[in-house]
Amino acid sequence: MFFKSFQRSIQLFFNRKFFKIFVYFVVAIALFLLINFQLYGGQSLSNTPEIRGVWLTNVDSDILYSPQHLTSGLQRLKSLNFNTIYPTIWQGGYTLYPSSVAQRVFGVSIDPNPGLEKRDVLQEIVQYGHQQNFTVIPWFEFGFMAPADSELVKKHPNWLTRKQDGSVIKKEGVEERVWLNPFHPEVQQFILALITEIVKNYNIDGIQFDDHFGLPAEFGYDDYTIKLYQQEHNGQSPSPDFYETYWVRWRADKINQLMKKTFETIKSIKPNCIVSLSPNPLHFSLPAYLQDWFTWERKGWIEQLVLQIYRSDLNRFITELERSEVTLAKNHIPVAIGILSGLKNRSTPMNIIEQQIAEIRKRNFAGVSFFFYESLWKWSEESEQQRQQKLQHLFPTSVNREHGLNGLR
Repeated sequence: MFFKSFQRSIQLFFNRKFFKIFVYFVVAIALFLLINFQLYGGQSLSNTPEIRGVWLTNVDSDILYSPQHLTSGLQRLKSLNFNTIYPTIWQGGYTLYPSSVAQRVFGVSIDPNPGLEKRDVLQEIVQYGHQQNFTVIPWFEFGFMAPADSELVKKHPNWLTRKQDGSVIKKEGVEERVWLNPFHPEVQQFILALITEIVKNYNIDGIQFDDHFGLPAEFGYDDYTIKLYQQEHNGQSPSPDFYETYWVRWRADKINQLMKKTFETIKSIKPNCIVSLSPNPLHFSLPAYLQDWFTWERKGWIEQLVLQIYRSDLNRFITELERSEVTLAKNHIPVAIGILSGLKNRSTPMNIIEQQIAEIRKRNFAGVSFFFYESLWKWSEESEQQRQQKLQHLFPTSVNREHGLNGLR
């Protein structure tokens, strides 16, 4: 009797002891996971593919203006575990590479800036970039936009589209811009010829278009476009309201057809060339710029989407991430998010960038790209060293970009 009672006491003791140990173990694991999530929630898993991109500009930045600046800049990005670069190559009415197309069409083969005119910047970027294992995707920045006083415009004034009052200027900040008519066959031939020589002549991994591969909605009232519309509508003229639904749809569909042709042209030359697009959110890009990128994504005419979400308010940022068209796209092709790291004299604080990247990773996007290189570390109340340290924390190890054949999942 005594022995059985003693045996039950021993069992009860050990059961309670091991129960407590088990409880402590579970609590310890939970605390460990919580602390690590808080500390490293903004970091990616070491082996998870992720686009870590940055746009390289020739405005408010020196990186493209000498081979030395370029090589040191790429080395700096590589040390921070970036893996993708989007260098501008069609900007301000000029190419940043020697272009026989530009020479033939408007008489200037390359940007005449002294730091650019005697170099092939694109070839340097491809060479140095690939040496550092970057994915190199040139950025066709200006699309159909051009400076009002450019040689291209002076040579081909009939290529411009117009507003309803006949004017051609649309301000971009303080700069006067005009827009080539994307519905005009000669304009289409010129743009496709530029794209063709880039894809054919350079060992690029892809080519990227952005919100300028569209048209501000107030344009389209030039003679050519009005006549084209009238031919398709029994002589009826387009609506004087440039936001009128059908008039928006008709022009957007024409641009859709051009994007299809652009995609097919690129693929006929280099099947593995990634066709990337960096647009504004759809609820703005379609009515304001006639850019129906959701149709492009659904049809397979783009293979990588880098959505510009330049919002400092985190709730607005999250709202854009969770829109249904973004979710649908994310389930079809790699979708990265474009983050505004800052503009000249207006830097984005690193704590905002950290919060945004955490939200992006939480939703399993394909990665991020920063606009733009110089603002990653300049024009901030934080020191360059502080910002660089925080970037190192965000990208602690090197990873490959989002995988997928030609971008498709």
